[in-house]
Amino acid sequence: MLTLTQELYDRIVAHARADHPDEACGIVAGPAGSDRPERFVPMLNAARSPTFYEFDSGDLLRLYRDLDDRDEEPVIVYHSHTATEAYPSRTDISYANEPGAHYVLVSTADTDEAGPFQFRSYRIVDSVVTEEDVKVVAAY
Repeated sequence: MLTLTQELYDRIVAHARADHPDEACGIVAGPAGSDRPERFVPMLNAARSPTFYEFDSGDLLRLYRDLDDRDEEPVIVYHSHTATEAYPSRTDISYANEPGAHYVLVSTADTDEAGPFQFRSYRIVDSVVTEEDVKVVAAY
């Protein structure tokens, strides 16, 4: 199960909505080995695409150096789907290289905020996708 604060949930959703119609992407870092998301790190979708996301290689290198310096790891890797449900695509699955991370997908296909909204989390290990429950809490 993914447990995260309401603040982090709201920030991920806000980033997804702000970048629509392009896919948004980023991570939420936490202390290494804790499985506790704490530090929101929005990233730029270098692909600037409504159907694909890609972390800029330079940004990614700086991010991993920063994570090492802080003794952190990516607890959540998130991105949005702008026209489809919040389920990992074949490309998403092939790029999932953090076996300990929660992969969060936010669907912004409904942008008027009046209909169904999807915020879903998965574990992706060796190309096997397993959906998990999401628990939003006020604080840890």
